[in-house]
Amino acid sequence: MSAYMKIVTDAFPTLDSELLQYVEGVIEGGADDFESAEDVYEAIGAVLSEVDSKEEEDILEICNKLYNKLSVQKGSSSQQPIVLLDAPVQISSAYEDGESLADSYSWITVKDSNTTVNKKKLEKAEAKLKAKQERRLNYKEESPNANGSLITATASQVTSRRDIKQDDAGTNRSKDIRIEKFDIAFGDKILLKEADLLLAFGRRYGLVGRNGAGKSTLLKMISSKELRIQSHFSILHVEQEVVGDDTIAVDSVLECDELRTRLLKEEKELNEKIASTSPGTSDPKLSARLTQIYSQLEAVEADKAPSRAAMILAGLGFTAEMQAQETRKFSGGWRMRLALARALFSKPDLLLLDEPTNMLDMKAILWLEGYLKDWPTTLLVVSHDKQFLREVATDIIYQHSCLLDAYKGNYDKFVQTKEEKLKNQIREYEAQMQFRAHAQVFIDKFRYNAKRASLVQSKLKQLEKLPELKPVVRETEVKFRFPCDVEKLSPPIIQMDEVGFYYTADRPIFKSVDLSANLESRICIVGDNGSGKTTLLKIILGQLDATSGICHIHRNLRIGYFNQHHVDQMDLNKNAIEVLADRFPGLHVEQYRTTLGGFGVSGELATRPVSSLSGGQKSRVAFAIMCMSNPNFFVLDEPTNHLDIETVEALGKALNNFKGGVILVSHDESLIRMVCKELWVCGSGTVKTIEGGIDAYKKMVEEEFASQK
Repeated sequence: MSAYMKIVTDAFPTLDSELLQYVEGVIEGGADDFESAEDVYEAIGAVLSEVDSKEEEDILEICNKLYNKLSVQKGSSSQQPIVLLDAPVQISSAYEDGESLADSYSWITVKDSNTTVNKKKLEKAEAKLKAKQERRLNYKEESPNANGSLITATASQVTSRRDIKQDDAGTNRSKDIRIEKFDIAFGDKILLKEADLLLAFGRRYGLVGRNGAGKSTLLKMISSKELRIQSHFSILHVEQEVVGDDTIAVDSVLECDELRTRLLKEEKELNEKIASTSPGTSDPKLSARLTQIYSQLEAVEADKAPSRAAMILAGLGFTAEMQAQETRKFSGGWRMRLALARALFSKPDLLLLDEPTNMLDMKAILWLEGYLKDWPTTLLVVSHDKQFLREVATDIIYQHSCLLDAYKGNYDKFVQTKEEKLKNQIREYEAQMQFRAHAQVFIDKFRYNAKRASLVQSKLKQLEKLPELKPVVRETEVKFRFPCDVEKLSPPIIQMDEVGFYYTADRPIFKSVDLSANLESRICIVGDNGSGKTTLLKIILGQLDATSGICHIHRNLRIGYFNQHHVDQMDLNKNAIEVLADRFPGLHVEQYRTTLGGFGVSGELATRPVSSLSGGQKSRVAFAIMCMSNPNFFVLDEPTNHLDIETVEALGKALNNFKGGVILVSHDESLIRMVCKELWVCGSGTVKTIEGGIDAYKKMVEEEFASQK
C-alpha cells in the first residue's frame, strides 16, 4: 500500500474497498494537477466527509498530509523506485537503530503519467456513494422551521474499531444490542447526549418520556441505521401504512416470510418442469432438489403459516371477509393495522412500535397485550397507555434531560423506583450542600490561623474530592385548564328515544337506542371499529340525523368537540395564536395566549408554526380551540392520541374538575378509569350501557376471546 493511501486508511478505517479504490484512482490520476491541499480537498473531501463524521478542519488536515506526500512526486519522470537523500546514508546504521528504511526515509515510485482510473470501479463507487447519500436523506426526519427551511434529525456515536471489524467479518453473533455514547439532535435542539442504550435479547422495553423528548426520533435513528447496530440483526419499525394494491390482506402478511415465499415459488417451478418432461426422462437432480424443498418447508412449518397469519389479523379486528379483501380497499387506519400484523408475523430480531394502541380499539388492544407477552425476540415500544405498559413491558427506559435511564420491571415498578431514586438524589444533594457549607464556615474562620492551617488544608482537599452534584430538578407538572364558569342547564340535556341509523337499509348501524346524558355525565363509548361509535357522536353533534327515533338536544347546549383528526383542520403554516385568531377573530392577542397557556402552549411555543410542533403539542392547540367558545359539554374523540403519560393524567384531572358533561371515545384504560362512571357499548346493531364499568367490559371481551378459541 502506498504511503499516501496509508494516511487515508489510518484516518478512515471504515472506508470500504470500492471507495478506497475510487479515492486512490482520483489521487493517482490527478497528482500532477494538485497545486495545493485545497485542490486535494476539492477532489476527495466530499467523499471522505460522507464516510465519517469528522469536522471539515480534520479532513483539510488529512488532505494537507496527502498533498505533502504527493508533492515529492512532482517533476519526477523515473520509472524505478528512488529515495530522496540529503547526504550519504549508512544502511547498517539505520538497521542498528532499530528502524527500517521506510521509517527513516521517504521512498517514492513514479508511475506512468498515463495512469487512468478503472472506469467501471469508478462508476460503481460513485453509484454506491450516491445511493448512500439518498438513503441518508430518506432516513432523516424532516420538518420545516420558522424560516421554512428543513430541520433534520441527526445522530452520531462512538464505535470501536474492534466492533466494526468483528461486524464486518461476521464474527459478532451477540443477540444483545448495545449502542454506547451516542448523540441525537433535531436541528439545534439536543435530544440525547452521550446516552447509552442496552437491549437484552428477549426483553420487552417500554420507552417513556415527555412529548418532544425525542422518543419517536430515537426509534427512527435505530431503524434507519443512523445509529450503528450489528448488521446481523433484523429490525422492523412499524411506522408507515401498507401500500394499497390488489394483494389480499392475508397474502400481504404471508409475503413477509421471504424464505417460505421463495421456497414455494421454486417448488411450483420444479413441479412444472417435471410435469412437462416425458415419463422416465426427468432429471433426477430436479426430484432431489424438490425433496430438499419439501424438507425445508416442513422445517419452517409453512403449512401452518396461513392459519397463523389469519389468527393475527383476526386479533387485530380483521373479519374473514376483510382478510380476503384487496389492500387498496382499506382506509389508512386499517393499513396501519395491516403493517402491524406483518411485523408480528415476521418476528424480527428487534421490533420497534411507536404508539401501537393509537390505531386499535380496546378489544384489539387486549388481544395485542396478550400476544406481546409471549414475544420471542426483543421489543422496544413507545406508548402513553399505562395499562398497556403494565401488561407488556419487562423493563422501562426513561428518556429525559438528554439521557436514557433503564429500570427493571413494568410501569408501576418504574414509577416507584424513580420516585425513590429522586428522593435519594435530593437527600444526597442536601447532605453534600450541608457538608460544604459547614466546611466552608470552618475554612473561612481559620483560613489565616497558623495553628489550624493543616486542618484547613484537609477540609479544602475534602471539598475537592467531593463528586460534582447538580441540583435535582423535578419535571414540571403538566396542567390543563378547562373553563370554570359553565352555564347550568335543566335536564334533559341529551335524550335519545328509539334512535336508529343506517347508511343502507339492509345494513343498519344500530337501532332502538335509548340513552341520556346530563351535565354530571362522564361517559365513555367503547366497541369494535365500525360498530357505530363515530356515527353516534355525529348524531349527538347534529352532523347526522337519526333515520328513526328522536334525539333531543338542549337548545342552550354548547358542545366542545375534539376530533382525532384535528391536525387536518389546522393551517400548518401559521402559528398557534394565528390559528385561534382565524377561528375566533376580533379578540386581543393576550386572550389567545391565555387560552393556549392553559394547555402548556406558551412563550415561544405559541409563535412557532404548527407544522414544527410535536403531535402532543398540536393536540394541545386543538384543546385550546375547543375551549374558546366556552362550552358546557365536551365530546372527545380519541383525545389521548399523541399525548404522553403525564399529559393524559393532566387531562383526566381537568375533566374531573370540569363542571359540564363529558362523552368521550377512548381506548386508554387509565383515562377511562380516572374519568368515566358510565360505559356505552356499541355492537351487535345497538348501543347499551353496562354495569361494572371498564372491568365488566374487559371481562366480556375476554369471554368472547375464549369462545373463539
